[in-house]
Amino acid sequence: MTTNTTILATSATQRWHDFWRGEIGGWILDRGLHIIMLFIAAVLAVRFVTWVAQQITRQLDVGFAESDALVRSEATKHRQAVASVIQWVSIVIIAIWVVIQIGDVLQFSVGGFIAPATVLGAALGFGAQQLVKDLLSGFFIIVEKQYGFGDLVSLTVSGIAAEARGTVENVTLRVTRLRSSDGELFTIPNGQIVKTINLSKDWARAVIDIPVSTSADLNRVNEVLREECDHAMDNPLLGELLLDAPTLMGLESIEVDTVTLRMVARTLPGKQFEAGRQLRVLVVQALARAGIVTAADATVSLVEDDPALPAAQAAEADHEKTRQSVQR
Repeated sequence: MTTNTTILATSATQRWHDFWRGEIGGWILDRGLHIIMLFIAAVLAVRFVTWVAQQITRQLDVGFAESDALVRSEATKHRQAVASVIQWVSIVIIAIWVVIQIGDVLQFSVGGFIAPATVLGAALGFGAQQLVKDLLSGFFIIVEKQYGFGDLVSLTVSGIAAEARGTVENVTLRVTRLRSSDGELFTIPNGQIVKTINLSKDWARAVIDIPVSTSADLNRVNEVLREECDHAMDNPLLGELLLDAPTLMGLESIEVDTVTLRMVARTLPGKQFEAGRQLRVLVVQALARAGIVTAADATVSLVEDDPALPAAQAAEADHEKTRQSVQR
């Protein structure tokens, strides 16, 4: 029994030794391990590049959170976009390097692939025109600093009637990702972007239209609004959003029962909507304290004081019912 076991063990050892000295075992030891090491090195390199990009992004976020700035600086936006692009390009370069190294290990004959590669290259060049267009457009978007991470932009996309508006969450050479106010994430190829409107570049402007009744004293209205413009920077909320005091532009439009005045204010990038809401609250409160009738107040007063309106509305409803019965 012991002799048989020894013979079987010797036989298995001999087979194992012959396998590794054979053609398959030699290929695994000579080339297979080399290919595996290349894959491991590529995975580690990709993870390292991703880790470095995440560290850069995290440091930029922490630096912004620890500062007293309400918006990101243009330099920070550009650095974050460049870090994302460098990460993407580095991963592509690593993948190309691994493919070339594997080809050298497997000893592919280049001469036999010249004709097929020519046909394949022509087909890919024709089919990848949009991809090349996306990459070139993304390159110029980043180099020209058209927008970056955190910018509020409005993009006109080729083939789509509605504009894509939202906050930039990521910019690569191929696509731009926007987060809309409803939480939707838009992924737009850079080559399809026709027009870019950056609503948070360096500074923004809040525009407030103030409709008042034609019966109001415009001189008094202008006086009240100018006082609010002078004291707007003293407001604790507005003072952090405005770059300078608001300006009353004057009469903007005239209608049958209302006139509209316009006020503008320079704000921090992307803060024009919040500043506009705060300014409207101050304007409404100031006009109410001064006893000035706004357009909304005039409309409500007209509905409440005119006894002929309910009767006219009832007559119009009866007329509509009569017309529908005749049509039937």
